[in-house]
Amino acid sequence: MQQMETRALNFSPGHDKLNIGILGVGDVAWRDYLPELHRLRDRIELGAVCAKHEGRARTAAKQYHARNWYTDAARIYADPEINAVINLTPIQAHFETNLELLRNGKHAYTEKPLASTVAEAKILCEEAEQHRLVLACAPAVLLFPQVRFAKSLYDNGEIGEVFSARAYGHGGVPPWRGYPSDPSPFFIQGGGPALDMGVYPLHALTGILGPVKRVTALTSRTRDGFVVQDGPAQGKYVPIQVDDNWQMLLDFGTGRIAYVAANNCVQDSRAPQLELHGLKGTIALNLLDVSAPVEILRVGSDWERVQVPHQRAAGPDHILGVEHLVDCLEHARAPVLSAQHAIHVLDIIEHAARSAAEGRTLAVTSTF
Repeated sequence: MQQMETRALNFSPGHDKLNIGILGVGDVAWRDYLPELHRLRDRIELGAVCAKHEGRARTAAKQYHARNWYTDAARIYADPEINAVINLTPIQAHFETNLELLRNGKHAYTEKPLASTVAEAKILCEEAEQHRLVLACAPAVLLFPQVRFAKSLYDNGEIGEVFSARAYGHGGVPPWRGYPSDPSPFFIQGGGPALDMGVYPLHALTGILGPVKRVTALTSRTRDGFVVQDGPAQGKYVPIQVDDNWQMLLDFGTGRIAYVAANNCVQDSRAPQLELHGLKGTIALNLLDVSAPVEILRVGSDWERVQVPHQRAAGPDHILGVEHLVDCLEHARAPVLSAQHAIHVLDIIEHAARSAAEGRTLAVTSTF
C-alpha cells in the first residue's frame, strides 16, 4: 500500500489510543457503528459524540462511554483532544461538515457519499492533501470479507475473463416502516438512490474491474412523495424530489460491460446483489450481508457455496472502514477507501444523470 505523510498524531502507535469523535447519531450510528465500536476498544477511545438532539447525544455518550457529548458541531471541530472524526451526518451535510473537520485538523472517515458533487469532493481532497490529513471514504464494501474473497477469485482467474457483470442497490420502497429517524434526506435534492445505495455496487465493480470509461443511463421518478407511517417523523409528508429509478450501463473498456440498478421502487429481489460473469464461470454474492455465502460456478461443476469468515454477525460491517482509518494513521498509509475512488464513483453518477437527460452515451475521464 502506498505510503503517505500525515500530520503528527498526539498518540504513539502501539501504546496509546486514537481519540475518535462521532458526528451524527442517527439511524446508521445506532444500527451499524456504535454497537461495533467494542471491536476497536484496544486501539481507540470515544472522545465525543455530537447530535442535534440532546437526548440522542446524551444517551449515546452514556451507553458507549464517550468522554463528552455535544449538540453543536463546532464543539467537535474545536475539541483539541479528538484526532479523527467519523462523519455520520445526512448526505446533504457531508461536504460542509467534512470541510470543517479538515480545516480544523481532524482526520476523517466519512459516510457515503463524500460530497454531493464531484466539484465539492475535489475541494475536500485538496483540503486533506494540503493539511496532510487522512480522508477515508465509505462505503467500506471493498473491505467486506465476501467482497474481498470474490475479488481474490477474480484476480486469480477462477472464472476466466469477465466481460459481463450485473449489480444493484435497492433502497426499499418508502415509507420504510420502523425507520427510527426522519427519512427526508434520502429523497430531497442532494439525495436519491444512486448516492445512497448505488455507491455500493459502483465501488465494488470499479474496485474489482477498474475505472469506468463510458456510461449510458435511463432514470425516472415513480412517485411524488409519501407520508411517514411511524417513528419520530410520523405523519410528515416527504416529497420525492429526485429520480428514484436509475438503470445504468457501464463500459469498462476492452469489451467489458456491466449493468447497475439503483432505486427506491423495488420491494426486494431474489437475484444476487453482484454477479461477475466469466468465460469459465460466475461469482455471485450479497454486497451488504457479510454472513451470506459467496456462490461460485465453474465450468463442469455445480454451484459451490462458500461461507467466508466474518466478524459481524450479519449485515454490512461498516466498522471495517473505521478500523481501516486507524490502520492508515498508525502506519502512515494511504487509504484504500480513497477520496479519488469516491470522486470517480460520483463522476459516474453525474455522467449517468447527464446521459439520462441528454439521451446519449458519455465518456468518463476521471480515474483512481
